[in-house]
Amino acid sequence: MTIVRLPKMEKSEIEKLIREQMLCRIAFKGDKYPYMAPFQYVFMNGSLYFHFTDYGKKMRLLEKDRRVCVEIESYLKDLSKYSFVVLRGTLKVVTDPQERAKVIKRMAEEGKQKLSRNFLVAHGFKKEEGWSSFNPEKPLVIVKLEEIAEEIGLKSP
Repeated sequence: MTIVRLPKMEKSEIEKLIREQMLCRIAFKGDKYPYMAPFQYVFMNGSLYFHFTDYGKKMRLLEKDRRVCVEIESYLKDLSKYSFVVLRGTLKVVTDPQERAKVIKRMAEEGKQKLSRNFLVAHGFKKEEGWSSFNPEKPLVIVKLEEIAEEIGLKSP
Protein backbone atom coordinates (compact mmCIF):
# COMPACT_ATOMS: atom_id res chain seq x y z
CA MET A 1 0.00 0.00 0.00
CA THR A 2 1.28 3.44 -0.94
CA ILE A 3 1.17 6.15 1.71
CA VAL A 4 -0.80 9.12 0.40
CA ARG A 5 -0.48 12.56 1.91
CA LEU A 6 -3.40 14.85 1.22
CA PRO A 7 -2.51 18.42 0.30
CA LYS A 8 -2.59 20.90 3.16
CA MET A 9 -4.94 23.83 2.95
CA GLU A 10 -3.62 27.39 3.06
CA LYS A 11 -4.80 29.60 5.93
CA SER A 12 -7.11 31.46 3.52
CA GLU A 13 -8.68 28.16 2.37
CA ILE A 14 -9.25 27.09 5.98
CA GLU A 15 -11.00 30.36 6.80
CA LYS A 16 -13.08 30.16 3.60
CA LEU A 17 -14.28 26.65 4.48
CA ILE A 18 -15.16 27.74 8.03
CA ARG A 19 -17.10 30.77 6.73
CA GLU A 20 -19.02 28.74 4.12
CA GLN A 21 -20.21 26.00 6.48
CA MET A 22 -22.49 26.28 9.51
CA LEU A 23 -22.46 22.83 11.09
CA CYS A 24 -19.57 21.04 12.70
CA ARG A 25 -18.85 18.10 14.93
CA ILE A 26 -17.32 18.51 18.36
CA ALA A 27 -15.58 15.62 20.08
CA PHE A 28 -15.44 15.77 23.87
CA LYS A 29 -13.29 13.63 26.12
CA GLY A 30 -15.76 11.02 27.34
CA ASP A 31 -15.60 8.75 30.35
CA LYS A 32 -14.70 5.63 28.40
CA TYR A 33 -14.92 6.74 24.76
CA PRO A 34 -14.93 10.13 23.05
CA TYR A 35 -18.36 11.73 22.74
CA MET A 36 -19.13 13.50 19.47
CA ALA A 37 -22.15 15.53 18.43
CA PRO A 38 -23.09 18.02 15.67
CA PHE A 39 -23.45 21.73 16.43
CA GLN A 40 -24.40 24.93 14.65
CA TYR A 41 -21.66 27.53 14.78
CA VAL A 42 -20.88 31.06 13.66
CA PHE A 43 -17.49 32.54 12.84
CA MET A 44 -17.20 36.07 14.22
CA ASN A 45 -14.17 38.27 14.76
CA GLY A 46 -11.85 35.36 13.97
CA SER A 47 -13.46 33.06 16.57
CA LEU A 48 -15.82 30.09 16.45
CA TYR A 49 -18.92 30.24 18.62
CA PHE A 50 -21.37 27.42 19.34
CA HIS A 51 -24.68 27.20 21.17
CA PHE A 52 -25.49 24.48 23.65
CA THR A 53 -28.52 23.73 25.72
CA ASP A 54 -27.78 24.07 29.43
CA TYR A 55 -28.28 20.36 30.10
CA GLY A 56 -27.09 17.03 28.78
CA LYS A 57 -24.00 14.91 28.47
CA LYS A 58 -21.90 17.57 26.75
CA MET A 59 -22.26 19.95 29.69
CA ARG A 60 -21.16 17.27 32.15
CA LEU A 61 -18.18 16.38 29.98
CA LEU A 62 -17.29 20.04 29.48
CA GLU A 63 -17.21 20.56 33.25
CA LYS A 64 -14.65 17.74 33.53
CA ASP A 65 -12.44 18.79 30.63
CA ARG A 66 -12.81 21.83 28.36
CA ARG A 67 -10.45 20.43 25.70
CA VAL A 68 -12.25 19.47 22.49
CA CYS A 69 -11.68 18.64 18.86
CA VAL A 70 -13.82 20.49 16.29
CA GLU A 71 -14.23 19.15 12.75
CA ILE A 72 -15.73 21.07 9.83
CA GLU A 73 -15.99 19.57 6.36
CA SER A 74 -17.12 20.22 2.82
CA TYR A 75 -17.51 17.66 0.08
CA LEU A 76 -19.26 16.83 -3.14
CA LYS A 77 -21.68 13.92 -3.07
CA ASP A 78 -19.35 11.70 -5.12
CA LEU A 79 -16.28 12.78 -3.07
CA SER A 80 -14.51 14.05 -6.19
CA LYS A 81 -13.75 17.17 -4.16
CA TYR A 82 -13.52 17.37 -0.39
CA SER A 83 -11.81 19.29 2.37
CA PHE A 84 -11.87 19.33 6.14
CA VAL A 85 -10.52 21.32 9.04
CA VAL A 86 -9.72 20.00 12.50
CA LEU A 87 -9.22 22.42 15.38
CA ARG A 88 -8.07 21.32 18.81
CA GLY A 89 -8.62 23.81 21.60
CA THR A 90 -10.65 24.61 24.69
CA LEU A 91 -14.22 25.78 25.05
CA LYS A 92 -15.09 28.70 27.27
CA VAL A 93 -18.63 29.73 28.18
CA VAL A 94 -19.29 33.29 27.04
CA THR A 95 -20.38 35.32 30.07
CA ASP A 96 -20.24 38.83 28.60
CA PRO A 97 -23.92 39.73 27.90
CA GLN A 98 -23.14 41.88 24.84
CA GLU A 99 -20.89 39.29 23.20
CA ARG A 100 -23.45 36.56 23.93
CA ALA A 101 -26.32 38.65 22.48
CA LYS A 102 -24.36 39.41 19.28
CA VAL A 103 -23.57 35.73 18.76
CA ILE A 104 -27.18 34.63 19.36
CA LYS A 105 -28.48 37.30 16.97
CA ARG A 106 -26.04 36.16 14.27
CA MET A 107 -26.94 32.49 14.82
CA ALA A 108 -30.63 33.29 14.49
CA GLU A 109 -30.03 35.29 11.28
CA GLU A 110 -27.99 32.50 9.71
CA GLY A 111 -30.36 29.81 10.97
CA LYS A 112 -33.36 31.59 9.50
CA GLN A 113 -31.63 31.73 6.11
CA LYS A 114 -30.14 28.25 6.02
CA LEU A 115 -31.80 25.86 8.46
CA SER A 116 -35.21 24.28 8.85
CA ARG A 117 -37.39 25.17 11.81
CA ASN A 118 -37.09 21.47 12.71
CA PHE A 119 -33.60 22.32 13.96
CA LEU A 120 -35.16 24.52 16.65
CA VAL A 121 -37.22 21.65 18.07
CA ALA A 122 -34.06 19.76 19.03
CA HIS A 123 -33.15 22.71 21.26
CA GLY A 124 -36.45 23.04 23.07
CA PHE A 125 -38.05 25.69 20.87
CA LYS A 126 -41.47 25.52 19.27
CA LYS A 127 -41.28 25.04 15.52
CA GLU A 128 -44.18 27.40 14.88
CA GLU A 129 -42.47 30.27 16.74
CA GLY A 130 -39.57 30.19 14.26
CA TRP A 131 -36.15 31.67 14.60
CA SER A 132 -37.41 34.79 16.41
CA SER A 133 -37.70 32.58 19.50
CA PHE A 134 -33.93 32.02 19.34
CA ASN A 135 -32.91 35.09 21.34
CA PRO A 136 -30.68 36.18 24.26
CA GLU A 137 -33.52 35.88 26.78
CA LYS A 138 -33.54 32.09 26.31
CA PRO A 139 -31.27 29.82 28.39
CA LEU A 140 -28.82 29.17 25.57
CA VAL A 141 -25.26 28.51 26.55
CA ILE A 142 -22.85 30.18 24.13
CA VAL A 143 -19.32 28.81 24.07
CA LYS A 144 -16.25 30.01 22.25
CA LEU A 145 -13.31 27.96 20.98
CA GLU A 146 -10.14 29.36 22.52
CA GLU A 147 -6.51 28.41 23.03
CA ILE A 148 -6.33 26.61 19.70
CA ALA A 149 -3.42 24.21 20.07
CA GLU A 150 -3.65 22.72 16.60
CA GLU A 151 -5.26 23.62 13.30
CA ILE A 152 -5.19 21.15 10.42
CA GLY A 153 -6.76 21.66 7.01
CA LEU A 154 -6.56 18.98 4.32
CA LYS A 155 -8.16 18.72 0.88
CA SER A 156 -8.57 16.37 -2.03
CA PRO A 157 -5.63 16.05 -4.41
